[in-house]
Amino acid sequence: MRLLFIYVFFSSILFLKGFSQVGTLILEGNYQGKNVYVQNPNAARGVGFCVSEILVNGNITTDELNQNAFEIDLKAQKLTIGQKLEIKIKYKEDCKPKILNPEVLKPKSTFEIVSIKIEKDGLLKWSSKLESGKLSFAIEQFRWNKWVKVGEVEGDGLPSVNNYSFKVTPHSGKNQIRVRQTDYTGQPRLSKPVDFISDVSNIVFSPIKASKTITFSFSDKPVETMYEIYDQYGNIVKRGFGSTVDVSTLLKGGYFLNYDNKMSEFIKK
Repeated sequence: MRLLFIYVFFSSILFLKGFSQVGTLILEGNYQGKNVYVQNPNAARGVGFCVSEILVNGNITTDELNQNAFEIDLKAQKLTIGQKLEIKIKYKEDCKPKILNPEVLKPKSTFEIVSIKIEKDGLLKWSSKLESGKLSFAIEQFRWNKWVKVGEVEGDGLPSVNNYSFKVTPHSGKNQIRVRQTDYTGQPRLSKPVDFISDVSNIVFSPIKASKTITFSFSDKPVETMYEIYDQYGNIVKRGFGSTVDVSTLLKGGYFLNYDNKMSEFIKK
C-alpha cells in the first residue's frame, strides 16, 4: 500500500512538471494602436493550451487564453500611441506560442513637420509632432544630382512637439536640405526641402592628372569639402571630408570626382 502511494505521489509530480511554466516570450516595442495576435498550440500530451499567462508592462491581462489563437487586447490597457511596451508571454513545457503580427509594435514613421528652417551657416532647425516611436531622422543635402545623407539625429518619438537641430556643412552656391525617416516598411517619410545661398567660395581641385594627392582650394588656399571618387564602372573607391585626398593607392586610369557641389573627372597617373 505504501509503495502504491509513493508511485502515485511521484507520478503526480511528474505530471504537474510536464505542464509547468518553463518559458517566457518577451516582445518589446511601442504601442501603435493595434492588438497582438498569438498562435497558441496545445500543451504537451494534448491537454490544455501552451500559454499560461500574459503580462503587459508588468500587469496580468484578462485575455481568454484557452484557444488555439487569441488576441492580446492592448486597447484595454489604456496605452497612449507611441508608449513603450513590454509583453511577456509565459508558456508551458514542450510547446511554444507564435506571434502572428510582431510588426505592430515596431516604431512607424508618422511625424508631421511643424516648422523647418536653415540659416546661412548651415544650422538646420526643425520641430515635429505626432511621432509614434523612436526613429532616427536622417539629414540629407542635395548635391551631385542626388540626395546625400550628411548626418543623423535620434527622434524623441513623442506625439507632442519635439525640437531638433543639426549643423550642416554648406557647399558653395544654393544648398537644399531635408530630413527623412524610414521605418520597418522601408518607405521613407520626408520633410519638404529648405534652401539657402551660402557664402562658401567657389572651390576647385588640382591636378587633373594626379599621382599621389588631389588638393581642394580657393585662391590657392586649401579648403575642406565633402568628396566622393568613383571608378569607371561606377564603384565608389573613396569618400570623405578634407582639403586633400590620397590617391596613391588607386590603379592607373580615369576616375569621377564629386566635390563641393561639382562633378568632375581626373586621371590617376
